[in-house]
Amino acid sequence: MDSQNGNDQPKTNKPEKQTVSRIKTGSFERKLSLTKAGLFAGTRMATHTATNFFVSKEKRAERHKKMLSRHAQLLVDELGKLKGSVVKIGQVMALYGEHFLPVEVTEALHTLEDKTVSLEWPAILQVLKRELGEERLAALDIDPEPIGAASLGQVHRARIIESGKEICLKIQYPGVADAVDSDLNSVAQLLRFAKVVSFGPDFDEWLEEVRHMMHREVDYRLEAETTQRFREMLADDARYIVPEVYFEFSTSHVMATSFEDGHSVNSPVVQTLPQERRNAIAKSALELFLKELFVWHELQTDPNFGNYRVRLGVGSSPDKIVLLDFGAVQKYPLAVLGPVCAMIKASYERNLEEVVQGGVALRFMQPEWPSKVLNEFGEVCMAVLEPLAKEDVSVPASALNEQGQYKWKDSDLPTRVAKRAAMSAINRYFKIPPKEFVFLNRKLVGVYTFISVLSAEFNGRDILLPYLYPEGK
Repeated sequence: MDSQNGNDQPKTNKPEKQTVSRIKTGSFERKLSLTKAGLFAGTRMATHTATNFFVSKEKRAERHKKMLSRHAQLLVDELGKLKGSVVKIGQVMALYGEHFLPVEVTEALHTLEDKTVSLEWPAILQVLKRELGEERLAALDIDPEPIGAASLGQVHRARIIESGKEICLKIQYPGVADAVDSDLNSVAQLLRFAKVVSFGPDFDEWLEEVRHMMHREVDYRLEAETTQRFREMLADDARYIVPEVYFEFSTSHVMATSFEDGHSVNSPVVQTLPQERRNAIAKSALELFLKELFVWHELQTDPNFGNYRVRLGVGSSPDKIVLLDFGAVQKYPLAVLGPVCAMIKASYERNLEEVVQGGVALRFMQPEWPSKVLNEFGEVCMAVLEPLAKEDVSVPASALNEQGQYKWKDSDLPTRVAKRAAMSAINRYFKIPPKEFVFLNRKLVGVYTFISVLSAEFNGRDILLPYLYPEGK
């Protein structure tokens, strides 16, 4: 959840007018709601399967697709009523579950993002009293109207009375942290009852990664420390703003940061900036990703645009990217990121053999696969690097402007890569990817989308090279 309210907060990030007075936090009542939904959905699916047996193959597929869509929406509606970590788990599955869930289910899960309601002030005040105590609470003047609401908590604007500083309080809903494990198990059981996912070791491993991510997201002390660390790492770079953390008003369920204003990346204000300014913002986003990957080895894995703002520069000051949410920052071991970085370098150098070696090391591919499949997968990996490739790499004319600069939005790269992969033999071998790939892939897509939304036009190789060859080539 983004912890600020920008000048033009996107509609999808604004809390709706309706509020709730409480959240179902009891394990029994939450499990009961989910179990009832799963059993009901399973019964509907069984009935549909029986009646669908007697129709033609074509009609059977069409009817099954429609049934699955209705089926998924019913499940999502039930998840939306519970709020808390159940909704967040559903949102995470929508983002990362395309490898495990039918497309109809992920599409329905995406609608959870539009079901955000806020918790009424008396319930939030009780959380603040319990977390901060009367003395610290008395030092703050808090606006009871939230400026942002999400599945795990909501944000209120406040002022430190003594200093007059404006801050944001990110307040976790009561009982959310304690319910993570039972909620995740219940959602998995719901999917099992509803028969919309095939369970196995790969799915279980991915589910544990979601569990790990959820526990990190509900630990606001950890997020506060991560925010402070990123603030220190970017302190000397004028292109980025990271909020200041006020630890004296922060706990494991409340986080206080400076209020940082800005515009959403898809706002008219940002979209109508001159091309060069939009290019500069996009380059900053790309370089931040490369720093996370090659230098810091920890990445913000949530691609939600609500986690970023753009603050327009004044005079000689550059436009800045405001980084708002560090709850989904994931630190990866060198055993994972080392081969990833090696694959990027090998892709840049057009070394197909080393790209394949990196893919095998990361368990993207198996060494016993046919060489034709391995090489095709390597070629697809290299194609992803097109915006950062060498000058002599062939690029479609439609992806370049008159100056030979890469047009990120018009390049149609994701569609071309997906089409190439679909037409190859890869799909017969490449089933469920390792969990690290799922999250890294989402991060890469998020960066590409951010740059594309800015309609940026530039070649990324000059930004990439210092990270590939830190000692110089």
